[in-house]
Amino acid sequence: MELSYWEHKSWFSDVDFTIVGSGIVGLNCAISLKEKYPKSNILILEKGSLPQGASTKNAGFACFGSVSEILSDLNHHTEEEVVQLVQKRWNGIQRLRNLLGDKAIDFQLLGGHELFPLDKPDFYEKCLQSLPYLNNLLEPVFGQKPFKATENSFHFENIQQKYLTHQLEGQLDTGKMMRSLIYKCTAMDIPILNGITVHDIEQLNQGALIRTTDFEFVSKKVFVATNGFASKLLKSETVQPARAQVLITEPIKNLPIKGTFHFDEGYYYFRNINDRILFGGGRNLDFKTEETMMFGQTEIIQQKLESLLREMILPNQSFQIERCWSGIMGVGAQKSPIVKQISNSIACGVRLGGMGVALGSLVGQELAELAD
Repeated sequence: MELSYWEHKSWFSDVDFTIVGSGIVGLNCAISLKEKYPKSNILILEKGSLPQGASTKNAGFACFGSVSEILSDLNHHTEEEVVQLVQKRWNGIQRLRNLLGDKAIDFQLLGGHELFPLDKPDFYEKCLQSLPYLNNLLEPVFGQKPFKATENSFHFENIQQKYLTHQLEGQLDTGKMMRSLIYKCTAMDIPILNGITVHDIEQLNQGALIRTTDFEFVSKKVFVATNGFASKLLKSETVQPARAQVLITEPIKNLPIKGTFHFDEGYYYFRNINDRILFGGGRNLDFKTEETMMFGQTEIIQQKLESLLREMILPNQSFQIERCWSGIMGVGAQKSPIVKQISNSIACGVRLGGMGVALGSLVGQELAELAD
């Protein structure tokens, strides 16, 4: 496709900053750039009709790491690295709340609870006994001891009697969050162009050449914020795609469950949203198959999610599945996100490790700071 004079002049000439990806990171990057450079010409490119990846497909957990997740992280990272990562998640949620306001994103501070199936009693005891250590380790981040043991007040079955609860975890409405970010970009005169797939970005002497399916143009700076799809554009960075499968039930009358819930080191997660159970996870059943950029469901994971709904989450309760979907995350051997300069005019903010809601606004801000 050849761009007309009007198309080129209106959208693709004298572009100061181009952001590839209109998810949480990309939109926050654009907002931060506009705040710092109010006269700049900023453009956001998105390959999908809506933001692809995981930004509009996640569970809406404002979480910082369950007990078992943090213990697992400590096997591969130093204490200092783990504390820094949890601090980033905490700072990211505070930035998101301050930027948009709790009402706009329907933020609710209801706590996050980790459940432990009966078949791993030793693991449960290990996590329970680690509470004093983890509380002391993370108290400087939260200003209080975050974890405590609480009773199984929602009557889940086939689990240990106590939850391990993070008192400062919350939940939000993913759709409201993304719409609020998009509205904010629109109000700041930042155009978002959907249906444009970027195939290549080439560093030039001055700026970078962006090649899309239909045309190419030059931007002074380019920021890659495509997370799970980052390996298509960033050959030198290690970001593996990771598909997350999710389902939601039809409304269940008088559903009493409140808060966010995890089990199996965070590989399974669920919550009540509008008297429905949103339930996702199971990637650990088949890691290799789920290392994909393709959306979709698999029988092994869907069957496991439905059986856990029947046997653990909603025992003796009839329910119907209303819809299923999937999202693509970006993960790697390290939990910390990659925010770095790739070349003089190209930078990236990717590999959010399934913590996009908590990390996305902060990573977007840090990515924008690389414009200096």
